Amino acid sequence: MRGLKTFDVKVDAGSHDRFFCPIYVELKNLANTGFRQAFVRDLEINKTFPAQIYSAENGIVRVYWIIDELRKGSGKRYEISLSESRTELSDLPIVKLEDESGKVSVYIGENLFTSYHYGKEVIRPFLFPVVGPKGHSVTRNYPMIPDVPGETKDHLHHRSLWAAHGDINGVDDWSESPDCGRIVHRRFEVLVSGPVFGELVALNDWVSKEGVKVIEERRRIRVYNTPDYSRLIDLDVKFTATEGDVKFGDTKEGGIISVRVASSMDVVRGGRIENSYGAVNEEESWGRRAQWCDYSGPVKNVWVGIAIFDFPSNLRHPTYWHARNYGLMTANPFGISYFTGGPRGIGDYKLKEGDTLEFKYRIFIHEGDAEKGGVREAYHNYINPPKVIIES
Repeated sequence: MRGLKTFDVKVDAGSHDRFFCPIYVELKNLANTGFRQAFVRDLEINKTFPAQIYSAENGIVRVYWIIDELRKGSGKRYEISLSESRTELSDLPIVKLEDESGKVSVYIGENLFTSYHYGKEVIRPFLFPVVGPKGHSVTRNYPMIPDVPGETKDHLHHRSLWAAHGDINGVDDWSESPDCGRIVHRRFEVLVSGPVFGELVALNDWVSKEGVKVIEERRRIRVYNTPDYSRLIDLDVKFTATEGDVKFGDTKEGGIISVRVASSMDVVRGGRIENSYGAVNEEESWGRRAQWCDYSGPVKNVWVGIAIFDFPSNLRHPTYWHARNYGLMTANPFGISYFTGGPRGIGDYKLKEGDTLEFKYRIFIHEGDAEKGGVREAYHNYINPPKVIIES
């Protein structure tokens, strides 16, 4: 390989078992040096597999790969190789993004995992389907596919997996009523396919019914190359108050990340909600704060689940959860008066002109309920990843 550079690193699992855990190492002073491809060699078993280069700021290059398994208290050593040349990886599955006129479809290997719908007919962007274990979607088909037998048909605006809030300077960006606002796609800043992850970065405007821009949003969606029983999506939403001060209003009608699960998973049909404190179902988890919340249930006779992880830097972490037995689960840091019974407006948040507000979440799709699916350990993969130490 032309222009080869190598580094040895050690990865320490720490206090948690690691399964299909994305990690990275930061290499300084390598930006704009022409490296185009990375490989990682497991020195214990002498196996080499593709890694992925990501250029960060300040001359830092990150090299990403995925650890299939590393038990707590143990470690592994790897050799990282960077090359200026590029080798075709046609025989290896990658995460591939295809822009298909109003939607970006995300394939893991040859299989469709999800599509990001953003066309002009869309009131606000959403991901659908969201395919989990055994090739079945873990989110509801309605209203995108309106006549699936056995599905519920309430709440037209609950579109699979989406971001929304019901009061942005008084604009309703939650419902799909005649007076609601919209989230308008402007352009993609990034569309990347790769052996470790695929990523899109979209610039959106949140606008009023009349089309007046209220706030700007930069949305990053990253999908990792993991098995169908351990799918991962990172969703980052960054607001910028470009049009003046913005008030995020105190309302339960919202979720900066929102999921409507497949109808067969609803608690009222035998499914289960569980949060990081062990609260079960709406009666114990609605309006409560928790680091994560999981919704699981049967899809075509296979018990599956989808969890949302709240990152510690997020506003009002651990967040409040709008989780319902009929199939809805959203992370909502603003609707505090509704969740606590306090005075109206205590959940308001004012973002001053020119300032930013960023939220980071991970979605984890798994087999079984929260315990069987390893949700607690997967959360630590997100917030307390293994330590990576450069040795040479």
